[in-house]
Amino acid sequence: MVTGLLGVVVPARDEAELLPGCLAALARAAAHPDLAGVPVLVVVVADLCTDDTADLARAGGARVVETGGGNVGDARHAGVLAVLAEATHTGVPADRVWVATTDADSRVPADWLAVQALGAASGVDAVVGTVAVEDWTGHPPHVPAAFAAAYDAWRAGGLDAVHPHVHGASLGVRGSAYTAVGGFPPLVVSEDEALVGALLLAGRTVLRTPAAPVVTSARRVPRAGGGFGADLDGLATGGQED
Repeated sequence: MVTGLLGVVVPARDEAELLPGCLAALARAAAHPDLAGVPVLVVVVADLCTDDTADLARAGGARVVETGGGNVGDARHAGVLAVLAEATHTGVPADRVWVATTDADSRVPADWLAVQALGAASGVDAVVGTVAVEDWTGHPPHVPAAFAAAYDAWRAGGLDAVHPHVHGASLGVRGSAYTAVGGFPPLVVSEDEALVGALLLAGRTVLRTPAAPVVTSARRVPRAGGGFGADLDGLATGGQED
């Protein structure tokens, strides 16, 4: 196994309701047999929290970094820095550190971290995954089909088609590549796209895979304007109800 340390960064703002499910899913993923002997460090970045998010994260076995910037780009970056600091402390070089990111309102499948580790072992610099929605509560009935049609349109390209999506909820990057391009920028939205764009611009190898999609929230009140939640809200308000 190439990975000397597998980190997972989870930014969270007032996510006491959904974070325990996220951490339980990560614990199952960390116990995957393909990861035997690989140290896994989960870092929850509690950003501007006014609820029990930080306490629940600690109870769930995560290391907690508390921030107050109200900026998801800064929050993800703070989490990655915590992983890299642990690697330095334990003598793991940055090229053997793999940092995966997900979101507090998301649940990774049992093989998600194994897929991330497989990408790391293959030599790529980043793995860009996909997401799925299972609970459409609160959305008009036309939205699930509209989302599926728009999200999976890339599959029409045939077996060689590559998905175009970038989600902070399902993303992984090699520590040395992350550092080389400056990491997540301090953006309130699209920080994930900016990181992947910087990696591509630097000539780094990015693997886009639909394997192990992460189940994410479809809540009607997005935490950040212009992100995935806003896309779903656009489908809800722009389409016709059945």
